[in-house]
Amino acid sequence: MRLLHVTLAVIATPLLTVGASAQQAKPAPKAAPKSTDWRTHVVQTTSGATLTGNPAAKVKLVEYLSYTCSHCAHFIAESKAPLYDDLIRRGQVRIEFRHAVRDPLDMAAALLARCTGPKGFGAATQAIFAEQETWFEQGRTWWQANAASLQSQPELARIKAAANGSGLSALMQKRGMTTATIDRCFAATGDMDKLTAMAKAAWETIKGTPSFTVNGKPVAGSDWATLQPELRA
Repeated sequence: MRLLHVTLAVIATPLLTVGASAQQAKPAPKAAPKSTDWRTHVVQTTSGATLTGNPAAKVKLVEYLSYTCSHCAHFIAESKAPLYDDLIRRGQVRIEFRHAVRDPLDMAAALLARCTGPKGFGAATQAIFAEQETWFEQGRTWWQANAASLQSQPELARIKAAANGSGLSALMQKRGMTTATIDRCFAATGDMDKLTAMAKAAWETIKGTPSFTVNGKPVAGSDWATLQPELRA
């Protein structure tokens, strides 16, 4: 009996060793693939509109917005979490921002936002809308006091003066834009001409801002409560 016990112990030891080695040699589980954040996929069309999101998204949303429209500011704040941070981030919706410029302050804001480049446009737009009440009131007062004396200046110079007088330039400087960069935003008329043409086309299509189309179909309402079911349909 004693011999049998020893023999079994000797046989069992290598088996335990082999089992332990096999366990240690198991490959580590693969990490889950990192999902794409489609908010970082931003391009500009030849017409000047800004496209954000998954090109293969089944839902294509077009927004017509104005930086001096209070309803637009409300829409941007209300829709950021469900639309921008969820549906666009996950690639469910692709959004196209079309400028429906209404006035010199609106043009100044649009030129500054676009001057940050496609990658910076979304964050700049959010910041401009978030501070709209402050810079718009300051800018309106400044424009009423100075518009007459600016008439002899070229249009782009008047727009730049409005950006400075309203506090829009200061807002963008707080976000890291240098004085030299801001000067370049107003150095040539190319982008302003593009925005003017885009606004003309927009106002031939819409009656007010904000306005939306989903997969080419106009949306009747002008708020997130109306738009959301259209997107999720």
